[in-house]
Amino acid sequence: MTRLAYVVMILAAAIGVAGTACSSSDSATKTTTAASSSAAAASPVDSATLPTLVPAPAGTQTTKGPDSIADNGIHLRFQVSGAPADVMNAYKAALGTKGWAVTTVMTSGGGGGGGATYTGTNGAAYGVFDGGGYQDKTWVDVCAWPTKPADPNCVRGDG
Repeated sequence: MTRLAYVVMILAAAIGVAGTACSSSDSATKTTTAASSSAAAASPVDSATLPTLVPAPAGTQTTKGPDSIADNGIHLRFQVSGAPADVMNAYKAALGTKGWAVTTVMTSGGGGGGGATYTGTNGAAYGVFDGGGYQDKTWVDVCAWPTKPADPNCVRGDG
């Protein structure tokens, strides 16, 4: 190799390291991988099996759904006895045991309230898991689809 080729390689490596060191990241965004299959390579999930992929949060007092939503998806709503942060942390772990690879979109807390929103994949299935509440009451909305829809909007509440 020529001296110029070495200089170019060293410069490229230095730029790569500097770019990685200087890149900003959201410390609240974390990914937990529980499933080894890739959603891109996986076949769509039969929408009739979606409810079996969604665990009920520990401490669930009432469950509404599954209700049908756009793109062959389902919507479930759980009322849970427990502090929002504790419920959502435990629910994230429960999703992992059901094979979901979960990404934290956001978390909030303070003053006795809070919550979290997660997205995840389980094979080709795609889910949005949104929960929050106050003191010892937490509501968790779950939407799951056979594959990721163009607009994965999970409406809170009974809708």
